[in-house]
Amino acid sequence: MHTVVERELELKLVLSPERSIPVPARLRYRTDDPYAVHIAFHIGSDHPVNWTFARELLVEGVFRPCGHGDVRVWPTKVAGRSVVLMALSSPDGDVLLEAPAAQVSAWLERTLRAVPPGTEADQLGIDDGLAELLAPTPADDLWLRDPWPSDESKDGE
Repeated sequence: MHTVVERELELKLVLSPERSIPVPARLRYRTDDPYAVHIAFHIGSDHPVNWTFARELLVEGVFRPCGHGDVRVWPTKVAGRSVVLMALSSPDGDVLLEAPAAQVSAWLERTLRAVPPGTEADQLGIDDGLAELLAPTPADDLWLRDPWPSDESKDGE
């Protein structure tokens, strides 16, 4: 059985140090995709903008700056409030988003209870799949036999 942990929240799209606009978003975590977090930004178009990146990156980013390239996350304070900043880069452009740290942390805690760190691979069933894939079958006996009879003939022939 797979579990989904979701949270609706309002992020702020930072346009400048003095100006930001609200962006409704949905944080989503699925136990059948245990290494990833998914964020859907509802920007007034027919379809939300979706980003997926490592849960570990967001967990670390709540405490200290991390990431490089397309996704960077770090904690800070804005007007006395604890927030998590997410800098996202794509070929379409760059964006800086501000999320309330308490709400992100509470949601992350729920994901960590659903799948504790270090147990993600268990959710994927990789070991069971490999065991099934590598289990011997009756047909394997044919492959294990020597395909070339010995050159030494029996009974002195």
